[in-house]
Amino acid sequence: MSTPHDAAPLHEAQRRRSFAVISHPDAGKSTLTEALALHARVISEAGSVHGKGGRQGVVSDWMSMEQARGISITSAALQFEYRECVINLLDTPGHADFSEDTYRVLSAVDSAVMLLDAAKGLEPQTLKLFDVCRHRGIPVLTFINKWDRPGREALELCDELLERIELQPMPLTWPVGSPGHFQGVLDVPTGQFVRYARTAGGAKAAPEEHLSPEQAEAEVGEDWTTACEEYDLLLESGGEFDEERFRDASATPVLFGAAVLNFGVRHLLDLVVDLAPRPAPRDDADGAPRPLDGEFSAFVFKVQTGMDRAHRDQVAFARVCSGVFERGMVVTNATTKRPFATKYVQQVFGQKRSTVDTAYPGDVIGLVNATALRVGDTLYSGKPAVRFPGLPQFAPAHFAVATPSDLSKAKQFRKGIDQLAAEGVVQLLTSDLRGEGAPVLAAVGPMQFEVATHRMEHEFNAPVKLDRLSYSAVRKLGDSSQRGIVDAGRRSEVLDRADGTELAVFEDEMSMRILLRANPELELEPLLAEG
Repeated sequence: MSTPHDAAPLHEAQRRRSFAVISHPDAGKSTLTEALALHARVISEAGSVHGKGGRQGVVSDWMSMEQARGISITSAALQFEYRECVINLLDTPGHADFSEDTYRVLSAVDSAVMLLDAAKGLEPQTLKLFDVCRHRGIPVLTFINKWDRPGREALELCDELLERIELQPMPLTWPVGSPGHFQGVLDVPTGQFVRYARTAGGAKAAPEEHLSPEQAEAEVGEDWTTACEEYDLLLESGGEFDEERFRDASATPVLFGAAVLNFGVRHLLDLVVDLAPRPAPRDDADGAPRPLDGEFSAFVFKVQTGMDRAHRDQVAFARVCSGVFERGMVVTNATTKRPFATKYVQQVFGQKRSTVDTAYPGDVIGLVNATALRVGDTLYSGKPAVRFPGLPQFAPAHFAVATPSDLSKAKQFRKGIDQLAAEGVVQLLTSDLRGEGAPVLAAVGPMQFEVATHRMEHEFNAPVKLDRLSYSAVRKLGDSSQRGIVDAGRRSEVLDRADGTELAVFEDEMSMRILLRANPELELEPLLAEG
């Protein structure tokens, strides 16, 4: 999606809205992503994750494992225009095993949409991801989904936000009709009743009918009266909309809907345009803000291989932080100090791609054939050099030794393992005890191993055997000279991570404490925990 080359980056940045969708698995993230794209007329017909009823397969889940299981494993980056704004929507993995990837995606956005299941409310993975948003100061919009099915009361769900995560709900729509009997919403800013009409299979944008309060009372009766009374109750307890409280992340606008039917999705899109933060200057590694209208700079938050099955190419997703990006420009990788030519640049929408000629702060670009780029790299043009803070890795909880099933494919095995580590699919560890020929894969969750083995077989033609290790406690080794103490333990060893971190791993917490009692001088430091 190109814009004029002479447009000022400040003006273009004001048009950008970059946000991610966070939720627990099965809350409807991929369905909501499609519904947003449908309302923006990016696609003509929505699919469903499972492809039921003759509907298309979900467009943002491209990997066969995702389509088969009906979950998001990778993250999709979608861009489209709506109301003269450019929307950059980053769909994130919903499964807890991939929370490290989600953390990286959240580093590239300016706000988040927290998607809740009307029957379940705040679930464990949602809470972890919300904690990341709170830690990063990311404002959150809340969309309570699946109101077309039986669920909990709206007031109860709002009370949960306040009681469990101390986030004041500020409803901008309120459901008319109980869960499972959804008729429409009270549009708080206008006071009108917005009534939705179903479309066949929810494949088209839902038509809306706007009624005055008097018309709503006459036609809907008790459901309308109940909705107005419930909203008034919440208003009395501090639920009045306050934009400043949203921006300081102490309160959240709340919308109700049903993404599978495209109910309430237009309200969410309008809210993103009207309320979501615009790109702002980003702090570099030294804490100095990078001006939006300075020289071009961006950071890589995701690397993905195999998105194009015909070419097996590698795409590095980068968030533009400042300046104007123009395809073909030669930039510098701050990590290696080497030049990088941006000849092939794309926007990726599911399995569809389009060439990018120009991009501005807030945009996400896909750099193709970017084998020299790694997650956390900073790209920049001109002088002085700039480097943004790196992206932390989580403490792994699962470990396995990887070996090729077919020794004649050792070259493909090494290439595949290195690639998966570069993408952040798994963490790659080596040790003095095991040698380079027996790399250890580490993961936050066990499903990461499933993805790794699936991709090794189908993308790199190098099936692997994984021998699980029984380690469950991990710390950072504070002093390299002490690694012999850990390696000499009966149930411990030191593993070297690709980023240079020395991980001391133990069979269990008790084994670690026993070693510490015997060696009180041993320096062990905690690592960043999951979520």
